[in-house]
Amino acid sequence: MHFITALLGVYRAEIGLCILALMFIAFVRERYSPTVIAVVGACAFALLGLLDEKSLFSVFSNSAPLTVGAMFVLSGALIRTGVINRVADIIMARAKKHPRLALAEVALGAAVLSAFLNNTPVVVLLIPIMFKLAQATGYPVKKLLIPMNTIAVLGGCLTLIGTSTNLIVAGIAADQGMEPFGIFDITPYGLAGAAAGIVALLCLSFLLPSDPPAISGETGGTVQDYLTELVVPQDSELIGREIGALGLFSPSVVLLGLKRGGEIRRREILTEELRSGDRLIVRADGTAIMTLRESGGFDLGVAADSSTSAREGTVIEAMVAPSHPSIGERLLDIPFLHALRVRIIGIHRSRHLPGPALAEARVRGADRLLIAGSDDAIRSLRDNPHLIGVDISRTRAFRRNKAWIAMAAMAAVVLLSALDVIGIGMAAFIAVGVILVTRCIDPEEAWAAIDGDVLILIFAMLAVGLGLERAGSVALMVGWITPLLTVAPVWSLVFIIYFFALLLSELLSNNAVAALLTPITIALAQQLGVDPRPLVIALMIGASACFATPIGYQTNALVYAAGDYRFADFVRIGVPINIIVGLAVCSALVLLG
Repeated sequence: MHFITALLGVYRAEIGLCILALMFIAFVRERYSPTVIAVVGACAFALLGLLDEKSLFSVFSNSAPLTVGAMFVLSGALIRTGVINRVADIIMARAKKHPRLALAEVALGAAVLSAFLNNTPVVVLLIPIMFKLAQATGYPVKKLLIPMNTIAVLGGCLTLIGTSTNLIVAGIAADQGMEPFGIFDITPYGLAGAAAGIVALLCLSFLLPSDPPAISGETGGTVQDYLTELVVPQDSELIGREIGALGLFSPSVVLLGLKRGGEIRRREILTEELRSGDRLIVRADGTAIMTLRESGGFDLGVAADSSTSAREGTVIEAMVAPSHPSIGERLLDIPFLHALRVRIIGIHRSRHLPGPALAEARVRGADRLLIAGSDDAIRSLRDNPHLIGVDISRTRAFRRNKAWIAMAAMAAVVLLSALDVIGIGMAAFIAVGVILVTRCIDPEEAWAAIDGDVLILIFAMLAVGLGLERAGSVALMVGWITPLLTVAPVWSLVFIIYFFALLLSELLSNNAVAALLTPITIALAQQLGVDPRPLVIALMIGASACFATPIGYQTNALVYAAGDYRFADFVRIGVPINIIVGLAVCSALVLLG
């Protein structure tokens, strides 16, 4: 025991580096998630006495991860109130008239949205839009998805709040005594990288594959469209209005036909005036269906008992088992519809919609149903052996009347922090309070919008960085590196830091790399007597602008799966884009910083 204590006293710095090396190996092997590795690493520093209890828990006072969490909630509010969906609908409406111009508008929108929102939900939203734009323009979707993702990631490098990585680096830098970063301090260098990246995409598009995805379908696997019917009630105020003047239809709600009596019409129906009992056959995503259900203008779906309302009770999702006795029969004839007071408000089928209308759709195994009913009816459905995965639907209606509040809250965060009225963390927390008290988003949805894995990773890596500093490992590394860099020109430090961060981030977690390298970068700058600010900005952007592997950034993995790309597709175009963007950013830092 005394030997171990003596060893820890003499070789503290070296032991800290050993822990870091083991963490690096674990990150590369990927047998455990980066969060688990980071937490175990922080625990190792604590167990060996390299980090005391007070220091370990001091990382929870760092504002960076808390600000990241607040920004997740604000992004969730914009999605919940339908702001992001509305933007997507506008884009698709434009694409019908000017498909090629819409591509440029989507690129601009992706960059702007990603500058102020977490770019993961932005990319999730844009994936199905890119599939539809590919159909409208005739471009192969594989030539659109990677460029869209690249622009979204570069957009995240335009402001301090564009990525969680930026906020992590800024938070650690502030703890190290540097002057706090403003929201637009990195914008000139991010713009240089974005401009270079867009030019590179235009010149290197021939490197992108053009074969169609084999597995993704028309939406990239990210959106479930349902067939449903909108029923005009007898006393509806909509009776007598033209269908085309309702203002209901968008890329999220597509009119397929009009069912009147026993006849279904598909053509020239927009000028028809609604009558009592008319059924509008539409294709809509789950959120749009829930929004229509709450609006009260129509009754949705089909039921054996016409007095059963879609607005009553709870909505559940259920999958039809392959053993269901009604396979091949009409949906209206499914037994539980007659035995229980429920209403089927939508049916989803992989690859294509059933038809010709909801009631006449022939049931198949694996069809997914949206069903509204009382609590007693739902309990009965859970006991039905022919239905799989019966559970309350997680899809919620948009709160469009709260959209202006969510937009104002996000705008206030940007303006107040940009004008240095209050810090970005404080502004974000006040905005979260506003959107919660005004019910733009429910508390449970707000907390669900926070990526807890990211926050724990940040806290754990902050502890690891502090442990390295307290053990003397940072000083030891700087001492090794300093003699090698003293002979290098000062301007080359920016390039070295950028591409070192880029290389590590292509293999490891961006946030982990950022948290690990920030204190080392600042200590190195102080040792060499140079301004650490350009080096820290190089680290921020270099840790995020990673395009050469599907694991280089979390959104890379999203488009990798949606577009059915090969690993080599990313390498082929990602490596030159990495180099071009890196040279542009570093040159801007040298010339302007």
